[in-house]
Amino acid sequence: MRVTKAFGLSCVLMLVFVLSSKAQEASITLGQPQIGLNQYFTITVTVKNDRLKQYSTFPDIEGFIKRGTSSSTSTNFTNGKMTSTQSLTQNYQASEKGNFILPPFLMKINGQDVKSEGVQIVVGDAVQQSRRRSAFSNDPFDNLFGNQNQPSEFVDVEADAFLAIVTDKKEVYVGEGFTTNLAFYVAESNRADMRFYDLGTQITEIVKKLKPNSCWEESFNIDNINGESIQLNGKGYTRYKIYQATFYPLNVEDIEFPSVGLKMIKYKVAKNPSFFGRNRQEDFETFYSREKKIKVVDLPAHPLKESVAVGNYELVESISDGGYETGQSFNYDFTVRGEGNISAIEAPQPETGENFDFYAPNVRQNVNKSNSRVRGTKSYNFYAIPNEPGEFKMSDYFQWVYFNPTIEKYDTLKSDLVLTVSGESRKNQYIASTDLGDFYDKINTANNDLSSLNSNSWIQWMINFFIVSVMGLTVFILLRKTT
Repeated sequence: MRVTKAFGLSCVLMLVFVLSSKAQEASITLGQPQIGLNQYFTITVTVKNDRLKQYSTFPDIEGFIKRGTSSSTSTNFTNGKMTSTQSLTQNYQASEKGNFILPPFLMKINGQDVKSEGVQIVVGDAVQQSRRRSAFSNDPFDNLFGNQNQPSEFVDVEADAFLAIVTDKKEVYVGEGFTTNLAFYVAESNRADMRFYDLGTQITEIVKKLKPNSCWEESFNIDNINGESIQLNGKGYTRYKIYQATFYPLNVEDIEFPSVGLKMIKYKVAKNPSFFGRNRQEDFETFYSREKKIKVVDLPAHPLKESVAVGNYELVESISDGGYETGQSFNYDFTVRGEGNISAIEAPQPETGENFDFYAPNVRQNVNKSNSRVRGTKSYNFYAIPNEPGEFKMSDYFQWVYFNPTIEKYDTLKSDLVLTVSGESRKNQYIASTDLGDFYDKINTANNDLSSLNSNSWIQWMINFFIVSVMGLTVFILLRKTT
């Protein structure tokens, strides 16, 4: 944004000595070393990108009297970067003509020691600063110093800037990520002087309105708002990203972003600027974004449709070194790497059978958010024990299905490893180690003597005779009742 008129006029009348390095945030500037008896010598302390919170006393100058202070604040957008400046100026009036020395001095500004090398000040005869102005006068000095008896009139300068919600996709599948950013755009041709206002509070409220309830969010956590130069329709802009996140729809409900407002401090400028007068007035303007809608499409039919991850992925696998023998454990890493909702990736489910025992894996996850993309890895480290010798394809145990939105198809990540296991089968060991219960526990205490199967036949004969007798008696009673 352009420098204010008052500051431009000040630069014409003042020789600026900036005594601090570019890396410093605080500096001391001395005024013009040659002045008239009726002019002020000035010392100005300036803080960039911060408020002037505290400062030590301005130095006394022999032969000069302190005549009050004035302050100013400005915000500039230059080469894609926003800078704010706050200054405080101490005025000194000379008591007589002559040569005076301002020796080197230190001032503590916001806790930082800032040094000035001093200067020799030459005070000459009084300088004619203004003349009586007629109703038809066009004296440039009148425009420069202004008529202090007349109230300033301020006018609004139209801002060539706008607030916008931008997404990298207009239509997505359920589970497919799309990146959204809210940014403030300032045209290179903009002439309005503006700065951000209470941005932390505003962003908190804006995010509450923008974040969809039906999406998983991966926020980019913008800590510093820096401008970047871009071209839109052949016109140069500086873009200030305020909020950015990648969203993953959890259902087929369309995503609707409402219009949100960003309140900015915007300065009106004096209609007739002067050197000593007030040349701008603080005001506010709210910029509103347009509504935005993202269409969400359901995934194609598939048995695992409700549980698959969506994205562009690849498999990275590894296995512990050494020979593989039955009964000897090994570790196997199944790592999914790519772009998508890494947090939603679920582990492959190998089935434990006769050949292997697989145990629940240890999980590691790494998510990287940069360049408007969310990428990362999710690793599953399995502990396994082979039970049978032989050659085994690990793809028979480790498969992971996902949906690739780029090719709009389901795909499967399979292991490429073939494992050769040596050693003896563990089936017999398994049977021997199994607890067969109380039946086998009684073997050691059971009687080993042989006995005839017919030794107790008379007991069986008596039982049968009793049953037949009861049945015969029942039939006799039933027949007698019917006659």
